[in-house]
Amino acid sequence: MALKLRLLRNGLRRSPGRATVYVLGAVVGLAFAAGIALAMAMLNGRYAGSGDAGVMLVGVLALGWTAIPLFLFSSDESADPTRLTMLPLRPGPLLRGSLLAGLIGPGPLVSLVLVTGAALSGADGAGSAAAAVLGMPLTVICLVTLSRAVAAGNARMLSSRRGKDFAIFGGLLFALLIQVANIGSQSIFGRPGSQLDLSPLKPIASVLRWIPPVSAMDAARTAGEGRYGLALLQLAAAGALLAALLRWWRRSLQELMVTPDSSTLEVARGVQSSRGWGFLPAGRTGAVMQRHLRYAWREPRAKAAVFTGIGMTLVVCVLSLVQGWASVYLLAAAGMFLGLQMLNLFGMDGSAFWMVAATLLTPSDARDELRGRAYAVLSYAVPVTLVLGLVLAVVTGDWAHLPAALGLALALLGCGIATGATLSVLAPYTMPADSNPMRNAAPGQSGLVLINQFGSMFGVALLALPVGGYLGWALTTDNPTWPVLLLGPLYGALAADAGIRLAAGRLLERTPEILAKAVER
Repeated sequence: MALKLRLLRNGLRRSPGRATVYVLGAVVGLAFAAGIALAMAMLNGRYAGSGDAGVMLVGVLALGWTAIPLFLFSSDESADPTRLTMLPLRPGPLLRGSLLAGLIGPGPLVSLVLVTGAALSGADGAGSAAAAVLGMPLTVICLVTLSRAVAAGNARMLSSRRGKDFAIFGGLLFALLIQVANIGSQSIFGRPGSQLDLSPLKPIASVLRWIPPVSAMDAARTAGEGRYGLALLQLAAAGALLAALLRWWRRSLQELMVTPDSSTLEVARGVQSSRGWGFLPAGRTGAVMQRHLRYAWREPRAKAAVFTGIGMTLVVCVLSLVQGWASVYLLAAAGMFLGLQMLNLFGMDGSAFWMVAATLLTPSDARDELRGRAYAVLSYAVPVTLVLGLVLAVVTGDWAHLPAALGLALALLGCGIATGATLSVLAPYTMPADSNPMRNAAPGQSGLVLINQFGSMFGVALLALPVGGYLGWALTTDNPTWPVLLLGPLYGALAADAGIRLAAGRLLERTPEILAKAVER
C-alpha cells in the first residue's frame, strides 16, 4: 500500500502537466460515473425492469475489471506481482498489501459510484438499505480482487512478448466489441428519442443476478422484495467467490516467489545464423524487406501498428454491413490505412536505427532501404485488400463496381506508401521502447504525431485525386468505371516510386536528425 502511494506521488511529481491530466481525468471519470448512477437511480419506480439495468451495468463492470490486467498489465507497476516477489514478505502480508493498494485510486472509487447507482435502480425500503451497506463494498472488493488475481495468475505470460502481443490483439478486439455493443444497444433500446423499453434485458439479467459478484449488488433488490433468505444467499455467494479468488491469488504469489523465471534457466547459446528467404529480392532490398517483416511479426509496437491498420478497416466494414450502408467502395479505406503503415519507419526502429544509418552511404542505399520497407508493406497489404474486396462484393452483391473499387484502393495504397516514406524522413518522431505498446510517442511530440496521422490522410487523398476524380466523373456520367482497375495500380505504383525517390534524396542529409529522434527518450 505504501509502495502504491509512493509510486502515485512520484509519478505526479514528474511534471505539472501529468498531475493536471491525472486530476482532470479522475474528476471527469467521477462526474461521468455520477451521471450514470443518477440515471440508474431515476429508473427506479419509473420503468419496469429497472433492477435488470443495474444488473447489466455491474456485469459489464465485472467484465471490464477482468479484462484490465490482460490488456493494460504494465500500466500499473504495483499490479505486477513479479516486481514484488523479491521483497522480504510472506504471501499473506504481500496479498493484503496488494489488495489495499488495488483499492487506492480513481478506478475503485468510480466503480463504487457505479455499483451504488446499480443498487439504487432496484432498491426498495429499509431491507434494501441494509443489504446495500454490505453488498456494495463487497462487490467492489470482489472486482479489485478478481483483477489482481487474474494479473497474478497470468503474470509470466503477460510480462512476456506473447503477453504484449495478446494485449495488442485484445485491444483491437475490444474496439470491435464496443461497436458491436453500440449496435446491440440500439437494436434493444431503439434510436434516441424512442420510448425506453428494458424488457429485453430480463432474460439475461435473470441469470446474471445470481452470478457473483453481481449477486452482492442485486441483494439490495432481493431484500427490498422481502426475500431476505435469497438476499443472504446472494451475499454468501459473493463472499465465497472472494474467498476463492484470495486463495487463487495467494497460491499464484507463492508460486511466483519459489519458481525461478525461465530466463534464469537458459544457458548461453550461440548466435544462430540467419537464413534468407528465397522468394525475396536479392541484395539490400530483400534484406531490408526480411528485417521489416520480422519486426512486424515479433516487435510489439510494429505489430500494433500493422494490426491497428487492419483492425480499423475491419471495424468500418463490419459497422457498415450491420447498419446497412455497406459499399464495395469501402475498400478505399483499406488502401489508405494499409498504405500508411509506411509512417514513421525510422522512429519505430528506435536506437537500432544507428545500424541502418551506418550503412547508408550512397543514394542507391537510401532507395533500397525505403524500397525494401515498401515491398514489405505491400506483401501483406495487397492480399488483405484483395480478400476484403471479394468479401465486400459477396456481401453487397455489387460485383460490377468491384474492379473500380480495387483500382481506387490500390491507387490509395501507392499514394499512402509515397506519403509515409516522405513523412518518415521529414517528420519522424520518437516511439518509446517501454513495455506499454499503447504509448505511440514520447512526451512533447504531439504536433509531429498529428502531422503524421492526420496530415498523411489529407496528403494521400490529395495525391490520389486524379484517380478519384476520374471515378467520380465516371459514376456521375454513367461512363464505364472498369478503366480504374488499370489506371489505379499504375498510378499508385508511379506515385509510390516517386515518393520513395523523393524521400531517398533527403534521407542521407537528414540521417543525423532522424537518428537523434530515434534515440530520444
